[in-house]
Amino acid sequence: MPAEPRTAISPADLKAAQGDPETMSGASAVVRTLELLGITDVFGLPGGAILPVYDPLMDTSKIRHILVRHEQGAGHAAEGYAAATGKVGVAIATSGPGATNLVTAIMDAHMDSVPLLAITGQVFSNLMGTDAFQEADIVGITMPITKHSFLVTDANDIPATLAAAYHIASTGRPGPVLVDITKDAQQQDAPFVWPPKIDLPGYRPVTKAHGKQILAAAQLLVEAKKPVLYVGGGVIRAKASAELLELAELIGAPVVTTLMARGAFPDSHQQHLGMPGMHGTVPAVLALQESDLIVSLGARFDDRVTGKTALFAPHAKVVHVDVDPAEISKIRTADVPIVGDAKDVIVDLTAALRTALAETTPETEAWWTYLNGLREEFPLGYTTPTDGLLAPQYVIQRIGELTGPEGIYAAGVGQHQMWAAQFIKYERPNSWLNSGGAGTMGYSVPAAMGAKVAEPDRVVWSIDGDGCFQMTNQELATCAINKIPIKVAVINNSSLGMVRQWQTLFYDGRYSNTDLNTGHDTVRIPDFLKLADAYGCLGIRVTKEEEVDAAIKLALETNDRPVVIDFVVSADAMVWPMVPQGVSNSYVQYAKDHSPSFDEEA
Repeated sequence: MPAEPRTAISPADLKAAQGDPETMSGASAVVRTLELLGITDVFGLPGGAILPVYDPLMDTSKIRHILVRHEQGAGHAAEGYAAATGKVGVAIATSGPGATNLVTAIMDAHMDSVPLLAITGQVFSNLMGTDAFQEADIVGITMPITKHSFLVTDANDIPATLAAAYHIASTGRPGPVLVDITKDAQQQDAPFVWPPKIDLPGYRPVTKAHGKQILAAAQLLVEAKKPVLYVGGGVIRAKASAELLELAELIGAPVVTTLMARGAFPDSHQQHLGMPGMHGTVPAVLALQESDLIVSLGARFDDRVTGKTALFAPHAKVVHVDVDPAEISKIRTADVPIVGDAKDVIVDLTAALRTALAETTPETEAWWTYLNGLREEFPLGYTTPTDGLLAPQYVIQRIGELTGPEGIYAAGVGQHQMWAAQFIKYERPNSWLNSGGAGTMGYSVPAAMGAKVAEPDRVVWSIDGDGCFQMTNQELATCAINKIPIKVAVINNSSLGMVRQWQTLFYDGRYSNTDLNTGHDTVRIPDFLKLADAYGCLGIRVTKEEEVDAAIKLALETNDRPVVIDFVVSADAMVWPMVPQGVSNSYVQYAKDHSPSFDEEA
């Protein structure tokens, strides 16, 4: 039986709730259940089919509702809230288009294992299936992209369903759960029973790993001559960073952290080689490629990490640790499969390793000599643009340096995302938020907003591209009105930068529909300074390197409203290193024309 949902109320209140059940509307039961689950912040936008819930929501003093300007913003804000804290984020929308506007954020949360509770209103149950006004089968639509989707047609079922949804979203591999509630269920009166009985047949996440597998993994680690700890976002979701540090220092193996795991292991640590993958550091990419043992911790062998899968790490044995059994051997067959929670597994593996090290001393000196040589030969760097415009890498690096490791950085998708992953130093978990699996343009501003609501004492940056920024920048109004002072750095190269980079490299510089006309020497539509002013934000434009630090410092000092900085950068800047799609990671390019040609299939 799953654990009962946690409670945020006093024992006296809980006892009262457990006495003679109070009769209330289903809508009131929604609000009361969220209170009892400990939810303190929700993001949403009302509409006809969810309107009954919004009436009691007005009376609660325990839940802060933040009115967004678009339901996608509510979903990403809930994601940012969850990713910055590990708590469940909550988004509320009405039926039909309100619910479908949440779909992108739900899919995003599914890809990146973000605990999200999406609550949607639905038309009256007797109208379902009749193509009623604002009717959409949101349960059917979201079924492939949620851990579970519930339809509630009876007010009696509301407390248990919401409690079950919360439990599913926050346990095992975290993820999104949808609860769709018909309008008649919201209006119907029913006794409120708490705590409810949660019956989830078949849902039994495994957290404790099999002892024999742990011992086998420990033995492989001490015997390996070229081991690598391949760390994924699951380590952050499991809150296992401290345990990872102990394991890594005990075995002395190199560590690589994926795009989703930035901050899981300190960038400043001597064993950290950086981020692997298509735009990873050369040492991290080649460490995986040439290893004899990969210990995968909460990672899923994504194609952006492996390159051409058949040619990935050809000589490596694999220990694959994941809380989701469906990920084990899905892409790369595991020699030692371990199903379990990353934190529990790492603790057990560390204990087993101590015993194994008493009998065997790892021989990794030659491996470290090779890797340190790669670090010296291929440091992360960039070329200063020749067109006189700002280097985006410099801008992002200075944001990180002036803000420091306690900041939170939420990126959009594309070149600026990769530069933010590369050039900001992450020393702690939950400091880097991004859309990794889905690659959702428009994620950054609302995710930063959600993170700032969750962590009001931390500096929160939205590092966005001029393309991504235009998809959800209406949430600046939400930030300004609700006094959520995020900082937005628009890395404005006046184009869809990553698409343009591929057009440069693979399509002979034919820039089909990638110019956005927002930056240098263009009509500047929109003008981001005027847009910032219209939304009640401080707007700053930076065009010269000597202006960068002053603008960032002014943003850091401004906490009475959001800040938008329009950094006008060169459109010719590219993300390097890069592994071209469809080839072996051995063909990683350190810079343009600095490795075998793109058209050579490995």
